[in-house]
Order: sequence, then C-alpha cells, then structure tokens
Amino acid sequence: MAQQRKRRHRLAATLARVIGFFAASAMCGVLAASLVVPAVAAAGFGVSNSISYFDNLPSELLVEPPLQATKVLTADGQTIATFYTENRIKVPLDRMSPYIRDAIVAIEDSRFYEHPGIDPQGILRAAIFNLTQKGQQGASTITQQYVTNVINEAFLSQDKGDEVVLSGQKSIGDKLREMKLAIALEKKFSKDQILEGYLNLVFFNGEAYGIEAAARYFFSTTAADLTLPQAALLAGLVNSPSYYNPVVNPDQAISRRNQVLAKMLEL
Repeated sequence: MAQQRKRRHRLAATLARVIGFFAASAMCGVLAASLVVPAVAAAGFGVSNSISYFDNLPSELLVEPPLQATKVLTADGQTIATFYTENRIKVPLDRMSPYIRDAIVAIEDSRFYEHPGIDPQGILRAAIFNLTQKGQQGASTITQQYVTNVINEAFLSQDKGDEVVLSGQKSIGDKLREMKLAIALEKKFSKDQILEGYLNLVFFNGEAYGIEAAARYFFSTTAADLTLPQAALLAGLVNSPSYYNPVVNPDQAISRRNQVLAKMLEL
C-alpha cells in the first residue's frame, strides 16, 4: 500500500512537471509576443514584418582573439615591461580551476549545459519577478553575455568605444540580435568552447580582463589554482564589478561570494 502511494506521488509529481513545462512554454510565448510585437509595431511594423525583421538580423558572429597584454623581455627572458589596453592573459579551459567553471555557471546561468543559447525558463522567471517584485532581474545566458562581450570587444579594438552597448542600454533590436547570434553560436561551438571564451573575455576590474588576470590581480595566483572561496568571489564579481569589488566593498563581496556558494550547492 505504501509503495502504491509512493508511485502515485511520483506520477503526480511527474505530471505536475509536465503541465508546468507546457504552462511555462505558453506563458513565455505570450510574454515574448507582448514584449516584442508591440515595440516593433510602434516602430511601424506589423507582426509579419517583425518576423521578417528577425529573419534579417545577422546570424553569424565573428569571434576574434581578444586583446592581450604585450610583454617586453630581456635577453634571458625576464619581463621588464608590460603594455596593454586590456590586461588579459588567455588560458584554455583545462587550465582553469573547476571551481571557477562551476561557480560562474551556478550564479550566471545554471541551465547553461541544457539550453540552446537562450533560456525560456529564465526569461519567464525574470518577467514574472520584474512584474511582481521591486527590482530588476535579467535572463541573459552565458552565451548571450559572451555575444555581447565579443561585439563590444570588436568595437573597442576598432577604436569605436562610442558604439559599445552595455546591458542596461540595450534596445529590443539589440536583444533580438543577441538572442539570434547566441543560438547560432551554440551551433558552431561546443559549450566548453563558449565557456572558455567567456571566461577569457569577461570584465572583472579595470586592471583585470579575463579569469587569469583576475586571479593574479585579486589573489596573486593563477586561474588553475583558484580555491573554492576565491573562485566563488570572482564569479560573483561579474554581475557588478564595482559594487562587488572586495577591495572597495568587502562586505558586499563576501555576501555575494556566499550567494554563489549557495547556488553551487543547488547544482
């Protein structure tokens, strides 16, 4: 009898998840339509034209090697000077601590290895929160963030800093382009390749671009040797590098680090 009750409970839980999935999918569609179509229509487009607009957005992202520091060496290989626009040292994913890989996924995009570049569940969560709570939540995946970073990095390398678009400044068109490029990027690169590119590109501090430079700047270590607390703190920085800077705001940095650690336990 007890086993039958357990089976019924498991069946009920499974059905609830299935119904919840379809309900979430339907709500995502409604929310997306209510957010995107009116904005496009206001610009003089109808529904069919908005679809055409999306289809005509670029679907190919050129990923160039990121800017790195240049070292001047003596004849015996000693560094005498380092020049950089962005202090960055590119490293492969297998030379990054597994803690930083797990921490950044946990806090920035817990379904990173499951979604195809955009996360409908995350969009739904953020939309409901933003409509019902005070404050603002985002739903950009790591892939979407990487797309934005690649585009902005290209502008900076071409001395077009005035064309850089930050997260809070994005228009509907910017978000649509970001989403389409993210989906295309996931078809071209593996998840680990995207994560590697993201961690090498992301901004941590004016003196630290990418995880290797951040590890050296904040902890005098390498990305490979980051401990769990160090990795959690650096992963927490990404959301707001100034506010969570441990040098300037140690209490906020520690609180954010603990939030990252809690998220890691949930995975």
